Amino acid sequence: MFYLGLDLGKLRDFTALAIVEREEQVGWNPAAMPSKTLKVRYLERSPLGTPYTRVVQRMAELTRHRSLNGPSHLTVDATGVGIPVVESLRDAKLGCRGMTAITITGGDRAHQSSEFGIGEHWHVPRKDLLSGIQMLLERGELKIAKEMKESGTLVRELVSMRSNGASLGNQHDDLVLAVGLACWQATRASAGFGDRPLI
Repeated sequence: MFYLGLDLGKLRDFTALAIVEREEQVGWNPAAMPSKTLKVRYLERSPLGTPYTRVVQRMAELTRHRSLNGPSHLTVDATGVGIPVVESLRDAKLGCRGMTAITITGGDRAHQSSEFGIGEHWHVPRKDLLSGIQMLLERGELKIAKEMKESGTLVRELVSMRSNGASLGNQHDDLVLAVGLACWQATRASAGFGDRPLI
């Protein structure tokens, strides 16, 4: 299963996409535990000023690719101007299995919201997204492929995050947040939350 995290930016921040894979077990075995390892398979940062219409088109292209069409879930940052983009993404008939909107907050805990009528929508503290990545890295449960174009940028953002105590200050954090969104959904799904029943 692939989990896509989309952090929206425009003029000062980049729009960033991360695709994280959790290998699923082939066949049905009720005793098997899902894999804990998440692998960052793809990173992309759009140039500053990229129109949201182009972001929506790009997400449609990616989610309709044969590898992602079906076994994927998109989690998108709905903070700030994100709600209209979320609506456009829903209208675009993406190839992914589901989509979750996240409003990133400074709060203490994640909670589901019914605001805006945009489907599944959560308010998630920023610290949860960042500490989730840190915990996965410390446990060796998050792997980052070195061959990706933006892997160096992601590593620099992660180092900045660690040295500033889960806050990037004035540094860009778009790739870290995109990975955080994808990992939040992946770990939530592996714990049994948000999946449709089998029968």
